[in-house]
Amino acid sequence: MRTLSWLLAFALTAATARVVTFDNGPLGKTPPEWTVAMTNHGHPPQWEIVKDMSAATQPYVFAQVSADPARDRFPLAIFSGVTFRDGDVSVRLKPVSGREVQAGGLVWRYRDENNYYLARANALEKNVQVFKVENGHRSPLMAGVHHEIPSNAWSILKVSAKGNRFQVYMDHRRILQGWDNTFIGSGKVGLWTVADSVTYFDDFRVNPK
Repeated sequence: MRTLSWLLAFALTAATARVVTFDNGPLGKTPPEWTVAMTNHGHPPQWEIVKDMSAATQPYVFAQVSADPARDRFPLAIFSGVTFRDGDVSVRLKPVSGREVQAGGLVWRYRDENNYYLARANALEKNVQVFKVENGHRSPLMAGVHHEIPSNAWSILKVSAKGNRFQVYMDHRRILQGWDNTFIGSGKVGLWTVADSVTYFDDFRVNPK
């Protein structure tokens, strides 16, 4: 009976894990399981499925393609399929263009467009940093770390969250770890860009624990 209970619990946990490749999405549109939002002001974000044969899973990827240079403009795409407090979320990202910024990120424990955690990879500044966005104000939780983020090439960004601890990985190597108690409950996960960044995303994975 104990073995059966363990197997059932494992099956229920495994069933909540999601992998989104975007390859069945509607070309030129936002997939139905995603909600577009934005922190602060500026030109509305434009998230859509585009074709990219360099992607790990071909032929489609998810992209934020509007290029408003407002530095405090943060386009968001929030995944409605999973909500969690503890777990892993990862994505392949490709900064394509941007004169002001070329960056992309993951958000977790998302409450609304003004309250969430953010791990950001910046190709122009060559660094990775973690922020909290609280009441629309973005503040760093620690100093960023130098890391080469190639433009027009794919990298893997991953966040692992447990309680008040978070760990950030680039290309399967842990580069950041920290603690914060601002958002301790469950929330949604999603994708983030900034200013005029045109960034592609693929192979989005969520694994609640």
